[in-house]
Amino acid sequence: MGETYEENKNTVIQEVRKKVTTLNIIVTVVIFSLFFVLVRYALPNLVPFVKYIPEISISIIVSIVFFLAVLGLYLSIRLSRETVRIMSDYSVRLERMLNITRDLREEIYGDILLEKIMDYSLDITRSEAGSLLLINDNLDLEFKIVRGERASQLLGTTVPIGKGVSGWVAREGKPVRCNNVKDEKHFSPEVDALTGYETKSILCVPLKTRDGVIGVLELLNKTGGFPYRQRDEEIISYLAAQAAISILKTKFAEDQKNYEIHLTDMLLETIDFQQPEKRGHARRVARYSNIIAKSLDLPEDVKKQLYMASLLHDVGFLRINLDEAYNKEVYMQHPVIGYEMIKPITFYAGIAPFILYHHLRYDGYGYPSADLKGEEIPLEARIIAIAEAFDAMTSPLSYKVPMSIDAAVEELREKSGSQFDTRLVDAFVAEITTEQIK
Repeated sequence: MGETYEENKNTVIQEVRKKVTTLNIIVTVVIFSLFFVLVRYALPNLVPFVKYIPEISISIIVSIVFFLAVLGLYLSIRLSRETVRIMSDYSVRLERMLNITRDLREEIYGDILLEKIMDYSLDITRSEAGSLLLINDNLDLEFKIVRGERASQLLGTTVPIGKGVSGWVAREGKPVRCNNVKDEKHFSPEVDALTGYETKSILCVPLKTRDGVIGVLELLNKTGGFPYRQRDEEIISYLAAQAAISILKTKFAEDQKNYEIHLTDMLLETIDFQQPEKRGHARRVARYSNIIAKSLDLPEDVKKQLYMASLLHDVGFLRINLDEAYNKEVYMQHPVIGYEMIKPITFYAGIAPFILYHHLRYDGYGYPSADLKGEEIPLEARIIAIAEAFDAMTSPLSYKVPMSIDAAVEELREKSGSQFDTRLVDAFVAEITTEQIK
């Protein structure tokens, strides 16, 4: 679990070891004293000089032995209780850190993750204020999260690497723990001057990964005027290490999501450019699909995949020659072509089957030919089939004389059970309104 975990574990072991050593010394003295008394009275000839020791001395020795025995028993009880307390305290803190780590790793939204890191750090150390700074594209530290009096003034401001305590920690990759900032040579009063807040004590640790420092976590003024301890530094250093990993993970996920969004927009624009008579078709299909998904109360992750599949259900047309697009045999290939285009792309792979089967009828006919029908066809594909058919019937860009909503609904009802899933048709027609097809 990292270097700081080992340090924390070693601290607990050392505390228990000191107490055990003290008890062992007492037990050893008691045993040797009892042995001496035994030799004096039971085996005086074994060690001749002991018989010359006065009785008074023996009495004192026995008294001392008795006192040490009682003291040893008392310390043994105290040690047992203290050991249990230390281990219990360590177990509670370890379990808490594991729960915090799990929570941070499961968080998928970067802004919420940073808020959690800050709040956990303040709570663990009982600090009055704090800030989380990340290195930006200009290689400066930027205040991302701040807590404390007038802290909001710092949001978005930057600190050069190497300047102040946070800048030094970012440059050196080492923590700083100081309970009197007047004694800290790296402390800069500029931030206090800006916010009007008085920093008295500070604990600042780097957010560090294998590739280097990505930011710093800074905590100010432990409540009650108490000092920051070594244990505070160890725990926050461990938390910072886990936080850095989580920050990189969420940043990667967000970058991937942005890439996915931009790529999808580019594909849609290309499809609209290639087929101007169907401009906006994909987005309308996605809107109608979402109406059905909401009516069925589908989980959010299913809705997201359905929405993406609806947007890209006709992506296969990008590999079809425009002159051949209206040839029936060529046209019927676009689901398969789209499937083959989308499947190798990691973040699209899950929606590939929905694109492949969105023209497969509920009764098993349609295309591409497959041994699927009814509930065997993916739910998302069955939803897209209804949404696309409805848009084709009501869109002026698809039909010279588009159908009215009532006529299109009637057409869906007539073909439910054969071309379309009856349950999904009922869900759609119960929700669709004139405003939703504009």
